[in-house]
Amino acid sequence: MDTITSAATPLRQRMLEDMRLRKLEPRTQDAYICAVRKLAAYLHRPPDTATVEDLRNFQLHLVDSGTSSMTLNATLTGLRFFFDITLLRVKLMARMQPVKLPHTLPVVLSPQEVSRLIAAARNVKHQAALSVAYGAGLRASEVIGLRVTDVDGERMTLRVEQGKGRKDRYAMLSPVLLQRLRVWWRIAHAQGRMLPGGWLFPGMNPTDPLTARQLNRAVHAAAEAAGIDKRVSTHTLRHYAEY
Repeated sequence: MDTITSAATPLRQRMLEDMRLRKLEPRTQDAYICAVRKLAAYLHRPPDTATVEDLRNFQLHLVDSGTSSMTLNATLTGLRFFFDITLLRVKLMARMQPVKLPHTLPVVLSPQEVSRLIAAARNVKHQAALSVAYGAGLRASEVIGLRVTDVDGERMTLRVEQGKGRKDRYAMLSPVLLQRLRVWWRIAHAQGRMLPGGWLFPGMNPTDPLTARQLNRAVHAAAEAAGIDKRVSTHTLRHYAEY
């Protein structure tokens, strides 16, 4: 909504407040704002002036322009929040239905491919991080959110705080994974790259964690170095752990 006039700024602020009240994740908030911005750009006028016909034509525009089903549904979800919650105009989105997503099987690596992938990671930190994603079945956001104090060698567990659904949980540690984390801790501690009680996988600045984008780049680089031509990501390692 940044693209519309300054007179609409209070409207954008109200939507931001509505999302904060519901404690939506920052990425979700960005996606919802982006959805309303797209509508405003299409209409060439403030989005709160949209009619049922405008919204129908906007969805047709997205379909005809080759927008993927996933992006289309995400856009409709953001608009639904805007009209239903912020504007209290529920009837406007009543006929706007999400499209069916094609069912695709996840990419699954063989045990040999997983071993090659981790071994091909460019440094010990990335090897340890990918090992955690694979061995403990963690999402990328959960891996980068780990702190040194979350590792419990006696109980052989990893404490995962505020994972999906903002729920805390414990993941099991194997002896091999614990040993790999200890090797990484010793190297990082000796180099001054890991602060006491700090991030288990710090970024360039030890006060900041590794980002999800950096972790995924590490996966892509390792896959290329290992000669794996499958389309892999950090989540691919977690998929393997679920099978």
